[in-house]
Amino acid sequence: MYKKLFFSAVFITLTLPVFFQSANAVTSDNVPAALAKAANDASVLDVDFLKEKINSSLGLTVVKVEKTAVPGIALLVTDQGLFYASYNGDFFIQGKLYSLGDKVTDIGEESLAKVRLTGLKTFKDDMIVYKAENEKYVVSVFTDITCGYCRKMHEQMADYNARGITFRYLAFPRSGINDKTGNLSQGFKELRSVWCSDNTAEALTKAKSGSGIAYRICQAPIEAQYNFGRQIGVSGTPAMILSNGMMIPGYQPPAKLEELLKNT
Repeated sequence: MYKKLFFSAVFITLTLPVFFQSANAVTSDNVPAALAKAANDASVLDVDFLKEKINSSLGLTVVKVEKTAVPGIALLVTDQGLFYASYNGDFFIQGKLYSLGDKVTDIGEESLAKVRLTGLKTFKDDMIVYKAENEKYVVSVFTDITCGYCRKMHEQMADYNARGITFRYLAFPRSGINDKTGNLSQGFKELRSVWCSDNTAEALTKAKSGSGIAYRICQAPIEAQYNFGRQIGVSGTPAMILSNGMMIPGYQPPAKLEELLKNT
């Protein structure tokens, strides 16, 4: 076991893009005394302390904290994605953490898969669905109207559906919620107009074909879906979540996606 942990630790130092000491170390000047005292013991995981430390140091909101197989290293699910940190918060890791045993395993992927599936339940009534008549598989796809590969994928919807693949779309404006001037981005407004339409499936198809969409305003969950996407690692579109919580980024042709789903 110790041999595996040793190799895992070495793998961290070789593969992770960022592994740095927190710029705002815990001192009696910037945190309560109880938290400062807790920081002295790097072998004990204090979830509340670590959440506070990461938030005060980096401005990240930590949604979930878990121990990992690496001593003294915790997994953090935040509003900006998945990271790792030492128990005392003095070190923060951005990147992937692998365990080297009988096979190479992404330690964070299992936890992130659970977060994805839980979050998808929140939006089950707010997705735009293209249901296969003989449904065998269901994929949840983050999409944007301006995305070329999203349009290409949507043009092949009949083929996906014929293979038994149901598509459930979530909104992910690639330009973000606000533009550089602080106003709502064009991508956000277009997706909101689609989600506010009387027939959302028809509206999305028209928008992706370039036919345009009538401008509409309502309480659509565009921002909530976008923020959820960022939390679970979506950085571009299309991004597909499978029924097991695994995420597949990028365009997948119908035949290739069907084969992938058969073997997942």
